[in-house]
Amino acid sequence: MTYTSTRGDTTPLTSAQTIVKGLSADGGLYVPSAIPVAEKLPGGACDYSEHALWLMSQFFTDYTEEELSGCINAAYSAENFDTPAIAPLVQTPDVAFLELFHGRTLAFKDMALSLLPHLMTTALKKTGNPRTQVILTATSGDTGVSALEGFKDVAGTKIIIFYPQDGVSVIQKQHMITQTGKNVCVVGVKGNFDDAQSEVKRIFMDEGLNARLNADGYEFSSANSINTGRLVPQIVYYFYAYSQMVKGGLAKGEAVNFIVPTGNFGNILAGYYAKKMGLPVDTLVCASNENRVLSDYFDTGVFDSDRPFYVTTSPSMDILVPSNFERLVYDVADKAALANLSKKQKFTMPAPADFVGYYATEKEMRAAIKKVFVTHGYLIDPHTAVAYVAHEKHSENSRRINGLRPIILSTASPYKFPKTVMTSIDEKYEKYDDFELLEQMAELTKRNIPTQFANLKKQEVLHNTTVEVGGMKDEIFNALHRFL
Repeated sequence: MTYTSTRGDTTPLTSAQTIVKGLSADGGLYVPSAIPVAEKLPGGACDYSEHALWLMSQFFTDYTEEELSGCINAAYSAENFDTPAIAPLVQTPDVAFLELFHGRTLAFKDMALSLLPHLMTTALKKTGNPRTQVILTATSGDTGVSALEGFKDVAGTKIIIFYPQDGVSVIQKQHMITQTGKNVCVVGVKGNFDDAQSEVKRIFMDEGLNARLNADGYEFSSANSINTGRLVPQIVYYFYAYSQMVKGGLAKGEAVNFIVPTGNFGNILAGYYAKKMGLPVDTLVCASNENRVLSDYFDTGVFDSDRPFYVTTSPSMDILVPSNFERLVYDVADKAALANLSKKQKFTMPAPADFVGYYATEKEMRAAIKKVFVTHGYLIDPHTAVAYVAHEKHSENSRRINGLRPIILSTASPYKFPKTVMTSIDEKYEKYDDFELLEQMAELTKRNIPTQFANLKKQEVLHNTTVEVGGMKDEIFNALHRFL
């Protein structure tokens, strides 16, 4: 298996090379030369690590089985996940929730970011790369927290995270600005996620800056889902979820629908790749919040990111320029659309039949949180609630749903968004702050506050730098100087 860029660089690279580089020098994203077809699906008796080894050995063919097993076993351990299932499937009468938030930062990003540091350090050895990797990533919330935790004190790496100063939850921000580690740096940006992500991409392509870094023994890489080492591991849990459905009585070969909270498009793209591999998936339901650029595209066939930007209570979806959408446009071989996408221009392209899109307003999202809790006694976070709304709308609007089992990807613990979750259930919680609400939530659910958050409010703030978007480049060198 080799990889090339979406933007024309046809130089074939190994998976290890793409994991180290992150983004192609021409600004494109790396895509596999072919999507492997799964001749036989893993059985329900296979655990999560076995699914991961089966899947990744088909994409990362330059890694030996021993190397992949070592990375996987280190990632999906009891130290990193609070359940042996890794990604439990919770059934309710109308839908199944695939819980992807049992890692160290209680978000689905842990599913790949607990693995990426191991893949990267192995890749550096395989490629003989002597430079220190500067993991440079913009985050809309959860990627930053998970990447910081994953790369904390990993030899041969430095990690710099840029986040929108006013575009993440209180808990997400507190988690990032109190992050320990001798090789980590967290910087707030006066702008939204798209502003920060666009600047990070420009920095990656800045030849003068990269030459200066290389001369000092550094080079850039990424922990964002633009990195193949992030994207491929996300395919695993689609196959794992299906195997658990079969284990629970689904007829093998019977199709399911996946409903996916979608921001940067990496999560649902992994589902698209899973379907192309042969997983019995009928429809991938793209769930958007009020920043509905993707759901509008799948509804109309018109992609247009020139629209108002909304700060919502599902911040990981507050994105108008989803990076991984470029991989889908490339896959359907629309060169004109790809050129317009890279220039952030409006374009028309027939939406692939694999997808449908729906969006949820803030009011609808809050109502979904309350409905699921009242009906099933089950708490969901705002992103998962957006997906639940999309599921209900798809059930009402599409005949294709009939007889098909829906699986919602639950992407974050409700404990990460206590204010939104609790006030959605009852307005009486409005008087409490986020940290007080963690205790209220624990009392309501009769469960302990996750250990990650138990003392979060009292932790020392270690990162309080804030910059304008134009100051991000200079702050990288300030951070590297502080690391010395």
